[in-house]
Amino acid sequence: MRVRRLVPLLLAVAVLVAGCGGEEPGGGGGAGADTTLDVRLVLEPTSLDITTVAGVALPQLLLDNVYQGLLTRDSHGTIAPLLAERSDTSADGLTYTFRLRDGLTFADGSPLTSADVVWSYRNVIAPGSKNPNRADFAAVSDISAPDAETVVITLRQRDANFTYGLTNRAGVVLKRGTDPATLADTTNGSGPFVVRSWQRGSSITLARNEHYWGEPAQLATVVLHYIPDTTAANNAQLTGETDVMTGPEATLLAPFQDNPDFTVAEGVTSDKFALGINNSRGALADARVRHAIRQAIDKDGLIRVAQAGKGQRIGSAVAPTDPWFDPSLTAIDPYDPPAARALLAQAGYAGGLDLNLVVPNIYNSVIGEYVASQLGQVGIRVRFEPVEFPTWLDRVYTKADYDLSIVDHAEARDIATYANPAYYWRYSDMQVQEWAAQAATAPSDGERDELYRKVARKISEDAASDWLFTSSGLVVLRKGVTGFPTRETNSRLDLARVSATPAQ
Repeated sequence: MRVRRLVPLLLAVAVLVAGCGGEEPGGGGGAGADTTLDVRLVLEPTSLDITTVAGVALPQLLLDNVYQGLLTRDSHGTIAPLLAERSDTSADGLTYTFRLRDGLTFADGSPLTSADVVWSYRNVIAPGSKNPNRADFAAVSDISAPDAETVVITLRQRDANFTYGLTNRAGVVLKRGTDPATLADTTNGSGPFVVRSWQRGSSITLARNEHYWGEPAQLATVVLHYIPDTTAANNAQLTGETDVMTGPEATLLAPFQDNPDFTVAEGVTSDKFALGINNSRGALADARVRHAIRQAIDKDGLIRVAQAGKGQRIGSAVAPTDPWFDPSLTAIDPYDPPAARALLAQAGYAGGLDLNLVVPNIYNSVIGEYVASQLGQVGIRVRFEPVEFPTWLDRVYTKADYDLSIVDHAEARDIATYANPAYYWRYSDMQVQEWAAQAATAPSDGERDELYRKVARKISEDAASDWLFTSSGLVVLRKGVTGFPTRETNSRLDLARVSATPAQ
């Protein structure tokens, strides 16, 4: 039975997911074995190759659902065993031994053994690896398999973030010998779902994995509709074309609020809407100009206008969900247009300057327009350039061909990107790199967190970027949908325990 509201079809557009919120809102009980759920998402992946293609769209779609690792984490960041039933760590923190569960299989029915883990992880650390999360394995010196059920990972130095890194895409286990050329269009993971079909530009359909080694998924099918346009997404939810809408426009929620047919859930996320500044580019290499940019933007006003007040200022590249979050950093570079103009004059730009602002068109255009307007009021003339997300990945993320850019950095605990001078904001500071390296090898979580707090403060004091806000996680569910994740769903969307009853 296909779960959809019994109303006329008004739209024939595809949809995407970007939601968040509390845990498991909505009413209703279990679901029949043939139930299909239609979900709106925002960002469609450009490929199914989780081993080489950057961006959160792939982890959101594939992690936990199609591909799995030795470990996983829940929406609160708690690490738990997955393919491994248990693990042991040596006293010096350099050797991790994992015991695999019995009966593990891939979606094609073949057994998953320690040899598959070793093959997959050696590919991550191999010279020339293009895995976007290869840095999670930077400390790994060797992976071995003493027997079919045991994996031993040896580190060259202690890594306080290693087990967390195993829960990311670097930790995914593929079938040994998988041809990398096939990964862009096909999957063969060990998760509760398989990718049944992909209508590019429209939707991706997940189907229950009939060879799954664990508890079967509640839903037979999940259709993920990629609908970037917020008005179209609202209409799809209202007409019953979708059962769940993630990433709704906060200013357009009125039809769902106080409506008995829907639940609007709100929660916390790791999303950080950052104004990326190319530190290597002309005037932007001058810290005074970067500070002027930060002081020219009223973040509270932006949150009111673009987010209907549903957001929070953060002051650095750390979300409230990260252990090293420091709310005091919002005091750095407060909104002060006269001070911004004075800094520009000191830097030799009393007459203003011209910059481009390159932004993926999947985001609310009000955000970019607001920032451009604010900067214009202090003499910075901004050319606002909305682009397709693949264009942004190539031009900004890969080539750093931009002045300013706005993007949602949804990944949790990603502050170490500021220790990478090659990252797209081209920020380089030896002290930050030293602290980040020390944090990675810290003997305790407390010492690690304190070092990352220092990094967070330093990059803010240097105006390496600007951080506009962290968004509230919003998701709209029709009555009868239960178990849908409502925290951190922009970067991870575990659908195995979701269920739904037919719409009335």
